[in-house]
Amino acid sequence: MSSQLHTFLAKSEAKAFDKEHKRKLLFNIGKYDATVVKGKQQYADLEYVKKRAKNIKWKAIENLDRYLVEFEQNFTANGGKVIWANDENEAQQEILKIVKAKKARKAVKAKSMATEEIHLNEFLAQHGVESVETDLGEYIQQLDGEAPYHIVTPAMHKSKEDVARLFSEKLGTDINLTAEELTLVAREKLRHQYTQADIGFSGANFILPDVGGIAITENEGNGRLSTSFPKTHIVIVGIEKMLTSFNDLSTFWPLLATYGTGQKVTVYNTVMTGPRRDQETDGPDEMYVVLLDNGRSKLLADAVKREALYCIRCGACLNACPVYKNIGGHAYGTTYSGPIGSVITPHFKDMGSFKHLSYASSLCGNCTEVCPVKINLHNLLLFNRHEAVQSGNTSFVEKTAWSVWRRGMLSRKLMDRGGAWVKTVGMSVVFSNSWGKHRESLKFAPKSFSKRWVELHGE
Repeated sequence: MSSQLHTFLAKSEAKAFDKEHKRKLLFNIGKYDATVVKGKQQYADLEYVKKRAKNIKWKAIENLDRYLVEFEQNFTANGGKVIWANDENEAQQEILKIVKAKKARKAVKAKSMATEEIHLNEFLAQHGVESVETDLGEYIQQLDGEAPYHIVTPAMHKSKEDVARLFSEKLGTDINLTAEELTLVAREKLRHQYTQADIGFSGANFILPDVGGIAITENEGNGRLSTSFPKTHIVIVGIEKMLTSFNDLSTFWPLLATYGTGQKVTVYNTVMTGPRRDQETDGPDEMYVVLLDNGRSKLLADAVKREALYCIRCGACLNACPVYKNIGGHAYGTTYSGPIGSVITPHFKDMGSFKHLSYASSLCGNCTEVCPVKINLHNLLLFNRHEAVQSGNTSFVEKTAWSVWRRGMLSRKLMDRGGAWVKTVGMSVVFSNSWGKHRESLKFAPKSFSKRWVELHGE
């Protein structure tokens, strides 16, 4: 058993039987479900919009090489600088070069899953740079020393009381503060960080090749502050965030808002095409975009599974998944959790170490149903399972078990061999650490179906 699988099982079991954790999670997901229903009402034909969005992403991904070059040419013409990073280490080292050149000691960071993917905060800390999360949810998680719990809602597993207790412990505030008062405390603590920061980091929701820009969507305004006040702005974005043109935003911004937070459109939507120009009064003096591969090209090369790169990180599949609702985000032990994380992580990292995530699914298809760009997530999970077997990422015990099962299912005589007592004891032993750990033992009927059939029909 791999260490990742062992950790996953241990964390999953702990959270699945944590009633308070489940109560908080279901409460917050319930609020999300109620708002998404309202957000969908803005569409006269939602299915048409979803198909249109999928077609746009199909075109962008199928022609990704051309669009990436087009983006680089246009962004460079705007005064920006593009850095190509094959993996986490390359991204970190290129960022370190900029940090050292600027002699930076403090950075502010807007919400970004790509920066989580390359462990940016930890890396900067190792080199004497303090990186402060400015998104409220990310700020809460950073104070608590935890990774984001959810793609969109980093602190989804925390209640207002949890946040008040955390602020009281870390910031010395009154433990009885309301949600509004807690927000004001965070605003006060963060506001001066923007003007003191040497570098501002952000991700990007979309890459726009025709204008040479990146698009950011947010609700708090911290993204604009993090990218405007510091003299240097560094964007870390996965290459799959590509759209075909600026005009695609009219489809994707409302769609992302609807499925991400239940809004018609988020509060702040910004397109950045380079550093501050001479006639502009604010903005960074330098702007870099780090185009992160980190396993994406490997997934792109697979004609069947490259569909997973259409994801716009709305988090809808997490909120719909019965497994995620039971075990939460941290149990996965990866940057991206839930169904989409289970699909892409084995390709971004290692199939042998993370194949178990593709089995952490009921295959109910609800993730596919709610996906705004119509990714066939539950089918991709099956393709991952198939690839894991074909590539030999299975144990001897697993191979033997399936071989015995196959032989038994293909032979009625073998199925009938041995009495009910033998089968019951055998199955109880085999599944004692999985099924039998929290459930009543499996019990076989005294007579098999075939024996009953012969008794009733004589043949």
